Order: sequence, then C-alpha cells, then structure tokens
Amino acid sequence: MPAKGKHRRFKSSSLRNGFIAVSTGGAVLVLPLIGATAASATPARAVAVERAAVPTAVSVKEIAAPKAEPTVYSVVAGDTLYKIAQAYSVSGGWQQLYNDNRAAVGENPSLIPVGLKLTVGAKSGSTATGAKPPVTVVKPVTYTNDLDGWIKESLAVMAQHGIPGSYDGIHRNIMRESSGNPRAINNWDSNAAAGTPSKGLLQIIDPTFRAYHVPGTSMDSYDPVANITAACNYAAAKYGSIDNVFGAY
Repeated sequence: MPAKGKHRRFKSSSLRNGFIAVSTGGAVLVLPLIGATAASATPARAVAVERAAVPTAVSVKEIAAPKAEPTVYSVVAGDTLYKIAQAYSVSGGWQQLYNDNRAAVGENPSLIPVGLKLTVGAKSGSTATGAKPPVTVVKPVTYTNDLDGWIKESLAVMAQHGIPGSYDGIHRNIMRESSGNPRAINNWDSNAAAGTPSKGLLQIIDPTFRAYHVPGTSMDSYDPVANITAACNYAAAKYGSIDNVFGAY
C-alpha cells in the first residue's frame, strides 16, 4: 500500500504539471517548451508582414516641382529693361536681364527696339536636373572721365530707373546747350535774372534739378552724370524722352 500510494502521488504530480502546461501554453500546446517556441515565432512572422506592408518612401525627384520654363517677351513701346525686370521679378534686376540678352540688345541697355524678343528667366539651354546653373560673373563697368563716359554712365543709371533716352539724343542736346562743358552757366537769360541760372551740360536750373534728381547720383547740379540724368528725367516727364528735344526746353 505505501508503495502504491507513493506511485499514485507521483502520477498525480505529473498530471498537475501537465495541466499547468496546458493552461499556460494554450489548448493547442502539449508541453511548455512547444508553447514557448510557437509564441516566440508568431510575433516574428507578424512583424515581417507588417514591415512588408509599409509603403516605400517617395524619392525627392518624384515630389520636386518642375523647373520654370523661360519666358520670351516681346518689347512694346515705352518698355525699358528696368520695367520688364520689375514686372517679372527678375533676380538681379535689369542688369541680369541685360546680361541674359546682351547679344540681342547690344552695347546700349537703354535702346531696346519695339518687337525685340527677350528671354526672361532660366535660359533655354538649362543645365541637367540637379546641376547648378553656371554663375554669370559681371565685371564692374568703368567709365572714362569725359563726355563719352559721362553719357554712357548716365544711360546705365537711366536704364535702372526706367528713364528713356539714347546716346545720340543726349549728345545732340549737350552740344547745343553747353558744347560739352560741365561747368557751363547761363548768366544772361530770364532764369539768370530770376536768380536761378541754367547750369551744367544740359543747362538745367537748380529747382528743376532738385525736382527731377535721380537717386544714386550726386546732389551737385554741376556733376556731369547727375546733370544729365536729372535733365533726361525732366525731359521724359515733359516730352516723353530727351530724344524728342530739339531746342530750348
């Protein structure tokens, strides 16, 4: 009897362990070892499936906005490079627009004939996707300290401010008014009698010079560039352009 009782206790103990294994591992599991193996394998498969379902990232090239195409603009009456650059918000202003179209415009940026085709924005020969466009190096312009240099510098300032006028128109009026002498002064006419003599290359009186002075130029009415640009600004307001002036103005 003791032996049998001992044997029954042993079997009873084994059965209890079996029940525990079933309750902790699940109905389909027989031994704890098998249940642990299955439990560890199932999450691994789930993770693998979940990762495979994650969409791949969209590349930068797929979402990048397309580059803007260049615009071909046809010049109309009254246009200047300054006005066009302002209207199209050209980075670099009229100087960049001039550099991009120098072959078409020529050496004088203030002379753009009606109907001239200008490329505004990126050039048609654009670089490959992702490549940086070539950098345009603009060398500083120097002007000679004589009538030719004064007129050319004035034309550059005028183009920046949208003031019309040509080299020939300015030169013609200077030769009539002062013979090219920047210190010329008229002390005998009605303006002189009123205390405001005409001065400088284009013989402009001080009140008119101050009213039509162009920012960035000297406030000295005898200064050649300041005198020319102010006088051309006045002529543009009154006659449309210094090119339209053929006598006293």
